[in-house]
Amino acid sequence: MAYSMDLSGRVALITGASSGLGTQFAKTLAASGAAVVLAGRRVERLKTLRAEIEASGGDAHVVGLDVTDINSIRSAVAHAETEVGGIDILVNNSGVSTTQKLTDVTPDEYDYIFDTNTRGAFFVAQEVGKRMLARARGAAPGTYTGGRIVNIASMAGLRVLGQIGVYCMSKSAVIHMTRAMALEWGRFGINVNAVCPGYIDTEINHHHWESEQGQKLINMLPRKRLGQPKDLDALVVMLCSNESHFINGAVISADDGFGV
Repeated sequence: MAYSMDLSGRVALITGASSGLGTQFAKTLAASGAAVVLAGRRVERLKTLRAEIEASGGDAHVVGLDVTDINSIRSAVAHAETEVGGIDILVNNSGVSTTQKLTDVTPDEYDYIFDTNTRGAFFVAQEVGKRMLARARGAAPGTYTGGRIVNIASMAGLRVLGQIGVYCMSKSAVIHMTRAMALEWGRFGINVNAVCPGYIDTEINHHHWESEQGQKLINMLPRKRLGQPKDLDALVVMLCSNESHFINGAVISADDGFGV
């Protein structure tokens, strides 16, 4: 028996879509039938991704977004809804990190991480969530009430790792943010869940895995291998689909057993 999840008729906003996991999520949701809104600061890269998705038969749109700027968030979400329609799905993916001992973290580095990973993720979800709530209450137009929000956290939010302590703190906050949103918004049919990826090989970190230090880390992993962005496809599509209606407030590890 074949089983498929169809996102046709849904509008999905993906933040941090210009590279890495965000790019993969956008391609996957578009291939599943969703109209995808590609959001990020590197607009030219988003336009290239849009062309690639459209060449494959998908529906893609571009909007500039800086998640550290509240006005940018409001403008981007409003623009997306004007151009494409009400947002049914949010993949809250933007994230940054730095590497150093806690004693070496500067206030600017701390703010850099938390402004994007925690504050930015919160206010993007808040802006989209307000609009989902308005539709659920009948105060805004739209045939689909409810929604799906998938916050991309990290296994580092569940297990503290050396040299990236502030990143771990920021992602732990995203996990609790997910649960708080699920609790408040769940009764309106808005399901909010978090995905905690493990070590994934992307264009941003690929050079690290080829280094001596990177190879040592890979050899410490349970199955001595990295994940690929596509390894998260099935999980993310499921959480974005109608079939996930009974999954709310979940924090799902996708780390190949690293957190066991």
